Amino acid sequence: MHLEVPAVSLPAALPAAGPSPSPSSSETPALTVPTFQDAHESATNAASWVEQNWSTWLAIGLRVLLILVIAAVLRSVVRRAITKLIDRMNRTVQAVDGTALGGLLVNVERRRQRSHAIGSVLRSVASFLIMGTAALMVLATFEINLAPLLASAGVAGVAIGFGARNLVTDFLSGVFMILEDQYGVGDTIDAGVAAGEVIEVGLRVTKLRGANGEIWYVRNGEVKRIGNLSQGWATAGVDVTVRADEDLDRVKATLDEVTERMSKEEPWNELLWSPIEVLGLDSVLIDSMVVRVSAKTMPGKSVTVERELRWRVKRAFDAADIPIVGGATAPADETPAPDPTAGMAAPSAFASTTSPQSLAASPIPPQSMTK
Repeated sequence: MHLEVPAVSLPAALPAAGPSPSPSSSETPALTVPTFQDAHESATNAASWVEQNWSTWLAIGLRVLLILVIAAVLRSVVRRAITKLIDRMNRTVQAVDGTALGGLLVNVERRRQRSHAIGSVLRSVASFLIMGTAALMVLATFEINLAPLLASAGVAGVAIGFGARNLVTDFLSGVFMILEDQYGVGDTIDAGVAAGEVIEVGLRVTKLRGANGEIWYVRNGEVKRIGNLSQGWATAGVDVTVRADEDLDRVKATLDEVTERMSKEEPWNELLWSPIEVLGLDSVLIDSMVVRVSAKTMPGKSVTVERELRWRVKRAFDAADIPIVGGATAPADETPAPDPTAGMAAPSAFASTTSPQSLAASPIPPQSMTK
């Protein structure tokens, strides 16, 4: 007996049988491994995106680079021009220093400090404007909306301006004071709130040395008016008071001799910038008269000239037997006024009720009658 078995291929039999399920197949998910085709598609997409946007990136980068290069070059050129301007100012002052014109101008140190301060301010302002504009242009290149930034900056500027208005006022006043050359180091000024010699000039505070050695710190914004006693020339004036009956011709001749001798002696011939003049009578009183003597001097030397002139006038008048009086004085030969108490009688003993004289003069009190 012969049995026929049907032929079955192995691939067809395997799916039918299938693998036997394991106990952990329902708990652990199957891991997805990217195929080479997926990686190829991702690389293709990235390359196409780069190919589409590389021109935009390049344009933005070149634009930013061009802005930065132009800003750096412009800043360097402006700062160099400011530095050359300041150096030229210093060379001009050094050329006239030591000459007759240099005596009328401020000294080299003061001009040097002033020029350095002006140069520092100008360089800072130029750098801020150029680099700030470049930063805004870079942000605009990246298509960033600048409206909120500018609005916030404006609000912050207004708030800072109101909160620090005194500081802003001091700074602006210091800048204009330096630009206008109102005063400098070494000048003697009267700033209203304080007076003295300037020892330091800043954009916010000016430092003064007072007459007694004290140091005043004056804010530039508080100064309403400035009296500079060290620019141009100063005036030395001396008032000589003599008696009303004095010979004016002799007084004038003595003063002329004193002033002529002082004008020819050193160092007064350098401090005096004009001949000492006897101006004449300044005032006439009942028993005195005032003769005015004046001269132009080097700035800041008027007090020194006045002291020396008083010294010489006093010695010359003593030698010429011309007395110097002060104010309303009495003549030397006038007898002193009598004592107003000389004509008064001495106090009486009867003025006191407890004195023996008053008790003796008092009436006898009446005696009481006894029965």
